[in-house]
Amino acid sequence: MKILYISPENTVGTLTLWKKEHTKRKNQCRTVTFFRSPKGFDEDICLNLPFNFTKPYLSMMRNTFYKQYRGEEGYFKEKEGHPPIWNPDGWLDSTFLKLKDQLWKPTIDKAIDEYALYDFDVVHFESGMDFLKNEFFVKGLKEREKKVICHYHGEDLRSRGVMPYINKISDLNLTNEVDLLTKHPNIDYLFLPFETSSFKSKTFVNDKIRISHAPTNRFYKGSEIIINICEALQSEGNIEFDLIENVPHSVAISRKLKSDIFIDQIGNRGGWGYGMNSVESLSMGVCTLTEMNDVYNSFIPDHPFINVNSKNLDSELRNLINNREKILAQGEAGKRWVEKKHDIKNVADKLYNYYKTLGLLG
Repeated sequence: MKILYISPENTVGTLTLWKKEHTKRKNQCRTVTFFRSPKGFDEDICLNLPFNFTKPYLSMMRNTFYKQYRGEEGYFKEKEGHPPIWNPDGWLDSTFLKLKDQLWKPTIDKAIDEYALYDFDVVHFESGMDFLKNEFFVKGLKEREKKVICHYHGEDLRSRGVMPYINKISDLNLTNEVDLLTKHPNIDYLFLPFETSSFKSKTFVNDKIRISHAPTNRFYKGSEIIINICEALQSEGNIEFDLIENVPHSVAISRKLKSDIFIDQIGNRGGWGYGMNSVESLSMGVCTLTEMNDVYNSFIPDHPFINVNSKNLDSELRNLINNREKILAQGEAGKRWVEKKHDIKNVADKLYNYYKTLGLLG
Protein backbone atom coordinates (compact mmCIF):
# COMPACT_ATOMS: atom_id res chain seq x y z
CA MET A 1 0.00 0.00 0.00
CA LYS A 2 1.18 3.53 -0.79
CA ILE A 3 0.32 6.06 1.92
CA LEU A 4 0.69 9.85 1.64
CA TYR A 5 0.43 12.53 4.31
CA ILE A 6 -0.10 16.20 3.40
CA SER A 7 0.31 18.71 6.21
CA PRO A 8 1.12 22.39 6.73
CA GLU A 9 4.11 21.30 8.82
CA ASN A 10 5.49 18.47 10.95
CA THR A 11 4.24 20.25 14.04
CA VAL A 12 4.91 17.76 16.84
CA GLY A 13 6.85 15.07 14.98
CA THR A 14 3.96 12.68 14.32
CA LEU A 15 4.57 12.64 10.56
CA THR A 16 8.00 11.16 11.20
CA LEU A 17 6.49 8.52 13.49
CA TRP A 18 3.81 7.57 10.98
CA LYS A 19 6.29 7.20 8.14
CA LYS A 20 8.51 4.98 10.27
CA GLU A 21 5.59 2.81 11.42
CA HIS A 22 4.02 2.41 7.98
CA THR A 23 7.41 1.45 6.55
CA LYS A 24 7.87 -1.10 9.34
CA ARG A 25 4.56 -2.63 8.24
CA LYS A 26 5.93 -3.07 4.70
CA ASN A 27 4.07 -0.12 3.15
CA GLN A 28 5.44 2.86 1.25
CA CYS A 29 4.87 6.22 2.96
CA ARG A 30 5.78 9.79 2.04
CA THR A 31 4.99 13.05 3.81
CA VAL A 32 4.58 16.45 2.19
CA THR A 33 4.74 19.62 4.26
CA PHE A 34 4.11 23.21 3.22
CA PHE A 35 6.58 24.70 5.71
CA ARG A 36 9.66 23.59 7.62
CA SER A 37 9.12 22.40 11.17
CA PRO A 38 9.90 25.23 13.63
CA LYS A 39 11.02 22.61 16.14
CA GLY A 40 13.48 20.92 13.82
CA PHE A 41 11.61 17.67 13.20
CA ASP A 42 12.67 15.62 10.19
CA GLU A 43 11.36 16.62 6.77
CA ASP A 44 10.54 14.35 3.84
CA ILE A 45 9.13 16.43 0.97
CA CYS A 46 9.06 20.02 2.20
CA LEU A 47 7.75 22.59 -0.29
CA ASN A 48 9.02 25.51 1.82
CA LEU A 49 6.18 27.78 0.67
CA PRO A 50 5.85 31.47 1.59
CA PHE A 51 3.25 32.95 3.97
CA ASN A 52 3.67 30.59 6.90
CA PHE A 53 1.04 31.84 9.33
CA THR A 54 2.31 29.61 12.12
CA LYS A 55 5.20 32.06 12.49
CA PRO A 56 4.42 34.36 15.44
CA TYR A 57 4.60 37.69 13.61
CA LEU A 58 2.42 36.49 10.70
CA SER A 59 -0.01 34.85 13.10
CA MET A 60 -0.34 38.15 14.99
CA MET A 61 -0.94 40.05 11.74
CA ARG A 62 -3.59 37.54 10.67
CA ASN A 63 -5.34 37.74 14.03
CA THR A 64 -5.39 41.54 13.90
CA PHE A 65 -6.92 41.41 10.42
CA TYR A 66 -9.68 39.00 11.43
CA LYS A 67 -10.71 41.14 14.40
CA GLN A 68 -12.53 43.46 12.01
CA TYR A 69 -14.75 40.53 10.97
CA ARG A 70 -14.92 38.34 14.07
CA GLY A 71 -14.53 40.73 16.98
CA GLU A 72 -11.90 40.85 19.71
CA GLU A 73 -11.08 37.12 19.53
CA GLY A 74 -10.06 37.58 15.90
CA TYR A 75 -9.00 34.47 14.01
CA PHE A 76 -9.34 32.32 17.13
CA LYS A 77 -13.06 32.89 17.56
CA GLU A 78 -14.84 29.57 17.25
CA LYS A 79 -17.16 29.25 14.28
CA GLU A 80 -20.71 28.00 14.52
CA GLY A 81 -22.02 25.06 12.56
CA HIS A 82 -21.99 21.27 12.73
CA PRO A 83 -19.49 21.16 11.24
CA PRO A 84 -18.44 24.80 10.84
CA ILE A 85 -17.63 25.46 7.17
CA TRP A 86 -14.79 27.60 5.87
CA ASN A 87 -15.44 30.66 3.77
CA PRO A 88 -13.32 33.77 3.20
CA ASP A 89 -13.96 36.70 5.54
CA GLY A 90 -14.63 39.52 3.14
CA TRP A 91 -13.25 40.71 -0.18
CA LEU A 92 -9.71 41.38 1.07
CA ASP A 93 -9.38 37.91 2.58
CA SER A 94 -10.66 36.31 -0.62
CA THR A 95 -8.31 38.35 -2.82
CA PHE A 96 -5.26 37.58 -0.68
CA LEU A 97 -5.98 33.84 -0.67
CA LYS A 98 -6.37 33.76 -4.46
CA LEU A 99 -3.04 35.56 -4.91
CA LYS A 100 -1.35 33.26 -2.41
CA ASP A 101 -2.66 30.19 -4.21
CA GLN A 102 -1.41 31.51 -7.56
CA LEU A 103 2.01 31.99 -6.01
CA TRP A 104 2.04 28.49 -4.50
CA LYS A 105 0.67 26.54 -7.47
CA PRO A 106 3.83 26.17 -9.63
CA THR A 107 5.76 24.65 -6.71
CA ILE A 108 2.87 22.33 -5.89
CA ASP A 109 2.36 21.22 -9.49
CA LYS A 110 6.05 20.41 -9.76
CA ALA A 111 5.94 18.30 -6.58
CA ILE A 112 2.81 16.43 -7.77
CA ASP A 113 4.60 15.44 -10.98
CA GLU A 114 8.03 14.79 -9.48
CA TYR A 115 6.76 12.56 -6.66
CA ALA A 116 3.73 11.07 -8.48
CA LEU A 117 1.42 12.17 -5.68
CA TYR A 118 -1.73 11.01 -7.48
CA ASP A 119 -0.44 7.43 -7.42
CA PHE A 120 -0.89 6.89 -3.68
CA ASP A 121 -3.67 4.58 -2.48
CA VAL A 122 -4.71 6.65 0.54
CA VAL A 123 -4.00 10.29 1.31
CA HIS A 124 -4.14 11.72 4.82
CA PHE A 125 -4.86 15.46 4.93
CA GLU A 126 -3.65 16.89 8.23
CA SER A 127 -5.95 19.75 9.28
CA GLY A 128 -8.35 18.60 6.55
CA MET A 129 -6.66 20.97 4.11
CA ASP A 130 -5.77 20.56 0.44
CA PHE A 131 -2.78 22.38 -1.04
CA LEU A 132 -4.96 25.23 -2.31
CA LYS A 133 -8.34 26.65 -1.36
CA ASN A 134 -9.89 25.48 -4.66
CA GLU A 135 -9.22 21.90 -3.50
CA PHE A 136 -7.95 20.84 -6.93
CA PHE A 137 -5.74 18.01 -5.67
CA VAL A 138 -8.40 16.21 -3.66
CA LYS A 139 -10.76 16.52 -6.65
CA GLY A 140 -8.13 14.74 -8.72
CA LEU A 141 -7.82 12.03 -6.08
CA LYS A 142 -11.58 11.51 -6.11
CA GLU A 143 -11.57 11.16 -9.90
CA ARG A 144 -8.92 8.45 -9.51
CA GLU A 145 -10.96 6.70 -6.77
CA LYS A 146 -8.32 7.16 -4.08
CA LYS A 147 -9.15 7.05 -0.37
CA VAL A 148 -9.13 10.35 1.53
CA ILE A 149 -8.71 10.73 5.31
CA CYS A 150 -8.91 14.05 7.16
CA HIS A 151 -7.23 14.62 10.53
CA TYR A 152 -8.41 17.58 12.62
CA HIS A 153 -6.29 18.87 15.49
CA GLY A 154 -7.88 22.00 16.93
CA GLU A 155 -8.28 25.45 15.46
CA ASP A 156 -8.56 23.93 11.97
CA LEU A 157 -12.09 22.81 12.88
CA ARG A 158 -12.88 25.24 15.69
CA SER A 159 -11.86 28.52 14.03
CA ARG A 160 -11.39 27.82 10.33
CA GLY A 161 -14.03 25.19 9.63
CA VAL A 162 -14.01 22.29 7.19
CA MET A 163 -13.12 22.84 3.55
CA PRO A 164 -16.39 22.21 1.67
CA TYR A 165 -15.37 19.67 -0.98
CA ILE A 166 -12.94 17.57 1.02
CA ASN A 167 -15.49 17.34 3.82
CA LYS A 168 -18.11 16.12 1.33
CA ILE A 169 -16.00 13.30 -0.12
CA SER A 170 -13.74 12.34 2.82
CA ASP A 171 -13.83 8.60 3.51
CA LEU A 172 -12.85 9.04 7.16
CA ASN A 173 -12.44 11.94 9.60
CA LEU A 174 -10.20 11.55 12.64
CA THR A 175 -9.24 13.71 15.62
CA ASN A 176 -7.18 13.47 18.79
CA GLU A 177 -9.16 16.32 20.41
CA VAL A 178 -12.21 15.24 22.40
CA ASP A 179 -14.04 18.56 22.00
CA LEU A 180 -13.93 18.17 18.21
CA LEU A 181 -16.13 15.09 18.51
CA THR A 182 -18.96 17.52 19.26
CA LYS A 183 -18.20 19.74 16.27
CA HIS A 184 -18.55 17.27 13.42
CA PRO A 185 -21.35 14.73 12.80
CA ASN A 186 -18.99 12.13 11.32
CA ILE A 187 -15.65 11.99 13.10
CA ASP A 188 -13.77 9.31 15.05
CA TYR A 189 -11.15 9.48 17.78
CA LEU A 190 -7.54 8.36 17.44
CA PHE A 191 -5.03 8.82 20.25
CA LEU A 192 -1.99 10.95 19.44
CA PRO A 193 0.88 8.57 18.59
CA PHE A 194 4.27 8.63 20.29
CA GLU A 195 7.31 6.41 20.75
CA THR A 196 6.69 5.91 24.45
CA SER A 197 9.72 3.64 24.75
CA SER A 198 12.01 6.59 23.97
CA PHE A 199 12.38 7.39 27.67
CA LYS A 200 12.84 5.47 30.90
CA SER A 201 10.74 6.32 33.94
CA LYS A 202 12.14 8.63 36.58
CA THR A 203 13.34 6.81 39.71
CA PHE A 204 14.03 9.81 41.93
CA VAL A 205 12.84 13.31 42.81
CA ASN A 206 15.31 16.21 42.75
CA ASP A 207 16.45 17.58 46.12
CA LYS A 208 14.68 20.80 45.20
CA ILE A 209 11.55 19.83 43.30
CA ARG A 210 11.62 21.03 39.71
CA ILE A 211 8.38 22.12 38.03
CA SER A 212 8.22 22.87 34.31
CA HIS A 213 5.72 24.36 31.89
CA ALA A 214 6.25 24.46 28.11
CA PRO A 215 3.63 26.55 26.33
CA THR A 216 3.58 26.91 22.57
CA ASN A 217 0.90 29.57 23.05
CA ARG A 218 0.56 31.20 26.47
CA PHE A 219 -3.04 32.28 25.87
CA TYR A 220 -4.20 28.78 24.96
CA LYS A 221 -2.36 27.14 27.87
CA GLY A 222 -3.52 29.52 30.61
CA SER A 223 0.15 30.25 31.21
CA GLU A 224 -0.29 33.56 33.01
CA ILE A 225 -1.87 31.86 36.02
CA ILE A 226 0.53 28.91 35.93
CA ILE A 227 3.60 31.17 35.77
CA ASN A 228 2.39 33.44 38.60
CA ILE A 229 1.72 30.51 40.94
CA CYS A 230 5.00 28.72 40.15
CA GLU A 231 7.08 31.88 40.47
CA ALA A 232 5.47 32.56 43.86
CA LEU A 233 6.37 29.05 45.03
CA GLN A 234 9.89 29.52 43.73
CA SER A 235 10.25 32.82 45.61
CA GLU A 236 9.33 30.95 48.80
CA GLY A 237 12.28 28.61 48.16
CA ASN A 238 10.05 25.55 47.74
CA ILE A 239 10.80 24.68 44.11
CA GLU A 240 12.72 25.46 40.96
CA PHE A 241 10.51 26.61 38.10
CA ASP A 242 11.53 26.08 34.47
CA LEU A 243 9.51 27.94 31.82
CA ILE A 244 10.37 26.20 28.56
CA GLU A 245 9.55 28.15 25.41
CA ASN A 246 11.11 29.39 22.16
CA VAL A 247 13.79 26.69 22.12
CA PRO A 248 14.45 23.76 19.75
CA HIS A 249 12.49 20.61 20.54
CA SER A 250 15.63 18.71 21.52
CA VAL A 251 16.40 21.37 24.15
CA ALA A 252 12.82 21.32 25.44
CA ILE A 253 13.01 17.53 25.82
CA SER A 254 16.28 17.65 27.77
CA ARG A 255 14.81 20.21 30.17
CA LYS A 256 11.57 18.28 30.63
CA LEU A 257 13.58 15.17 31.49
CA LYS A 258 15.01 17.05 34.48
CA SER A 259 11.52 17.88 35.79
CA ASP A 260 9.69 16.23 38.66
CA ILE A 261 6.33 17.84 37.86
CA PHE A 262 5.04 19.05 34.51
CA ILE A 263 2.04 21.38 34.06
CA ASP A 264 0.39 21.25 30.64
CA GLN A 265 -2.53 23.70 30.77
CA ILE A 266 -5.44 25.15 32.68
CA GLY A 267 -8.60 26.47 31.05
CA ASN A 268 -10.11 25.26 27.80
CA ARG A 269 -9.11 28.06 25.46
CA GLY A 270 -7.26 25.97 22.90
CA GLY A 271 -8.87 22.57 23.34
CA TRP A 272 -9.56 20.38 26.30
CA GLY A 273 -7.26 18.33 28.44
CA TYR A 274 -3.85 17.61 27.03
CA GLY A 275 -1.68 17.25 23.93
CA MET A 276 1.79 16.16 22.87
CA ASN A 277 3.40 18.08 25.73
CA SER A 278 1.71 15.77 28.22
CA VAL A 279 2.29 12.64 26.12
CA GLU A 280 6.00 13.41 26.26
CA SER A 281 6.09 14.07 30.01
CA LEU A 282 4.03 10.96 30.77
CA SER A 283 6.42 8.89 28.65
CA MET A 284 9.26 10.23 30.81
CA GLY A 285 7.46 9.11 33.96
CA VAL A 286 7.02 12.73 35.05
CA CYS A 287 4.06 13.56 37.29
CA THR A 288 1.77 15.56 34.98
CA LEU A 289 -0.91 18.12 35.81
CA THR A 290 -3.56 19.50 33.47
CA GLU A 291 -7.19 20.57 33.53
CA MET A 292 -9.58 17.74 32.62
CA ASN A 293 -13.21 18.80 32.33
CA ASP A 294 -16.16 16.51 33.01
CA VAL A 295 -16.48 15.38 29.39
CA TYR A 296 -12.80 14.41 29.19
CA ASN A 297 -12.96 12.67 32.57
CA SER A 298 -15.85 10.57 31.28
CA PHE A 299 -14.13 9.86 27.95
CA ILE A 300 -10.90 8.54 29.54
CA PRO A 301 -11.83 7.87 33.20
CA ASP A 302 -8.61 5.89 33.77
CA HIS A 303 -6.32 8.83 32.94
CA PRO A 304 -3.29 9.46 35.21
CA PHE A 305 -3.41 13.26 35.32
CA ILE A 306 -3.73 15.33 38.46
CA ASN A 307 -6.71 17.48 37.55
CA VAL A 308 -6.04 21.16 38.21
CA ASN A 309 -7.67 24.49 37.50
CA SER A 310 -7.06 28.13 38.36
CA LYS A 311 -8.56 27.65 41.84
CA ASN A 312 -6.75 24.51 43.01
CA LEU A 313 -3.41 24.60 41.18
CA ASP A 314 -1.55 26.21 44.07
CA SER A 315 -2.91 23.78 46.68
CA GLU A 316 -2.30 20.72 44.49
CA LEU A 317 1.30 21.77 43.93
CA ARG A 318 1.85 22.34 47.63
CA ASN A 319 0.43 18.88 48.38
CA LEU A 320 2.84 17.31 45.91
CA ILE A 321 5.81 19.26 47.24
CA ASN A 322 5.12 17.68 50.63
CA ASN A 323 4.59 14.19 49.21
CA ARG A 324 7.54 13.01 47.15
CA GLU A 325 6.25 9.43 47.08
CA LYS A 326 3.09 10.62 45.32
CA ILE A 327 5.15 12.44 42.69
CA LEU A 328 6.95 9.18 41.83
CA ALA A 329 3.77 7.08 41.99
CA GLN A 330 1.90 9.43 39.66
CA GLY A 331 4.81 9.35 37.24
CA GLU A 332 4.89 5.54 37.21
CA ALA A 333 1.12 5.35 36.66
CA GLY A 334 1.37 7.88 33.85
CA LYS A 335 4.11 5.85 32.12
CA ARG A 336 1.98 2.69 32.16
CA TRP A 337 -1.10 4.53 30.86
CA VAL A 338 0.62 6.38 28.02
CA GLU A 339 2.23 3.16 26.79
CA LYS A 340 -1.20 1.56 26.57
CA LYS A 341 -3.04 4.48 24.94
CA HIS A 342 -0.48 6.45 22.93
CA ASP A 343 2.31 4.09 21.87
CA ILE A 344 2.70 4.30 18.08
CA LYS A 345 2.18 0.55 17.60
CA ASN A 346 -1.13 0.54 19.46
CA VAL A 347 -2.37 3.70 17.73
CA ALA A 348 -1.33 2.31 14.35
CA ASP A 349 -3.23 -0.92 15.04
CA LYS A 350 -6.36 1.20 15.46
CA LEU A 351 -5.63 3.13 12.25
CA TYR A 352 -5.17 -0.12 10.32
CA ASN A 353 -8.54 -1.30 11.59
CA TYR A 354 -9.97 1.84 9.99
CA TYR A 355 -8.08 0.96 6.80
CA LYS A 356 -9.85 -2.41 6.78
CA THR A 357 -13.26 -0.74 6.95
CA LEU A 358 -12.26 1.35 3.91
CA GLY A 359 -11.31 -1.75 1.94
CA LEU A 360 -7.61 -0.93 1.91
CA LEU A 361 -6.53 -4.21 3.53
CA GLY A 362 -7.50 -7.76 2.76
